[in-house]
Amino acid sequence: MNEKQGTLIAGVHWREPDLAVLDELRQAENALPADAPRALISVRLSALTADTTSPVRQELELRSLARERGLRVVGVARDLNVSATRVPPWQRKELGCWLNDRAPEFDVILFWKMDRFVRRVTDLSTMIDWCSAHGKNLMSKHDAIDLSTPLGRATAEVIGALAEIETGSTSARVSSLWDYAKTQSDWLVGKPPYGYVTDGGGKLVIEPQAQRVLRWCYGAAMRGVSARRMTTVLTRGGLPTGGGGQWTASTLLRRLRNPALMGLRVVEDKDGGVRRSTVVRDKDGVPVRVADPIFTESEWQSLQTALDQRSRSQPPRNPGGATAFLGVLVCTDCRTNMTVQRSCVHGRTYAYLRCRNCPSGGLGAPDPDAVYRRLYTRVLTALGTRPVRTREYVHGQVDSPRRSEPHWSISASGETFRDRWEREGREVMADDLRRAGVTCRISRTKIPRTRAPEIELELRIPPDAEERLIVKREVFPDVVR
Repeated sequence: MNEKQGTLIAGVHWREPDLAVLDELRQAENALPADAPRALISVRLSALTADTTSPVRQELELRSLARERGLRVVGVARDLNVSATRVPPWQRKELGCWLNDRAPEFDVILFWKMDRFVRRVTDLSTMIDWCSAHGKNLMSKHDAIDLSTPLGRATAEVIGALAEIETGSTSARVSSLWDYAKTQSDWLVGKPPYGYVTDGGGKLVIEPQAQRVLRWCYGAAMRGVSARRMTTVLTRGGLPTGGGGQWTASTLLRRLRNPALMGLRVVEDKDGGVRRSTVVRDKDGVPVRVADPIFTESEWQSLQTALDQRSRSQPPRNPGGATAFLGVLVCTDCRTNMTVQRSCVHGRTYAYLRCRNCPSGGLGAPDPDAVYRRLYTRVLTALGTRPVRTREYVHGQVDSPRRSEPHWSISASGETFRDRWEREGREVMADDLRRAGVTCRISRTKIPRTRAPEIELELRIPPDAEERLIVKREVFPDVVR
């Protein structure tokens, strides 16, 4: 919504007095010289704590700081409901866009306080190195931070260390609360497991509709019905999932395998990358009961046995991902991604490319590898001769007689995309195609008296694919929290 037409700006409510101040600050910016340093304002609110510093207050105070320092505000990166502990600056939706793709457009990053910007020393160190390499400055409203001076750099690192210590203390308090809560029969914190709701007084009670869903699934599982078939019936019946979104086999199986359905306290165990819940026991080794059971212990054990028997007939998952070119291969009819589905019949595994919304997966496309090879050949024909171009950041020469602004420099690497893909393999090709917006539509036509349908591929290349194929060097680490 346009700022002049209402009080909502990027989803944030602005009062009329705030808008009046904003107009005043913008008028002051208009009086700045054309070569005034350019400032990017970074506004952030945490998803984990209730913060009293509203985004409006942060932005107005930072615009006032820009006026004091003679800076022209060229943009505002508003990242709301984002944890600085979990998400570093370069991975945030708005600030990350500026850092990764719009670096030539600003000279200074303004933020309200250090913990509004980063909460980890490693993230701060990365940002300081990035600013040094790109000729940028960091400036805080309430901290003595200015990377243009040695003292300002030292101050930034000290404050960053204190912010990380504060985060560690908060984490310790949260862990202590969970350790206490999970031993209590009352439900003090956390989201109730599917099948239960809170009664408003700290007790878990059975939710009737979810109980009926679970009991029906129990009976279906005992008859050998697959989880995928169950989700189809639940979806057609319009039954809510309890968490938004659509029913999936993985979600349903995770719920049916949850010991919480016996009315017990559980904690999630992600050992080995598999999400399973384990029962919490008290100091005497007795399971902590928090609600009436939906399944008795014998019923739950029988359910697990039935699910195990069904799972043993399924082929093992591919740890590298079941589907190559995911996001590139799409169904012509329903426009959803084609994914590999495997089934095991009489000890033999069959693989098909199927879509999500067409009936029965749209006939399926047998032999996915054959489809991959056809796509690979077509992509090489269409794009293989294009030169690989790489983007580099150029500082510019502001204080030189041959003045130039910071900008991106695009240069050819000397190889073609055929060379790149033959050297790097299919995964790199898939990444490049997704970045360029290239898709391949798959149509399947039934052939009389033939089991396998006829497969047709239609490669679609956007007009700007050549620009989007430009390789951007990664300057930030791939952070795993």
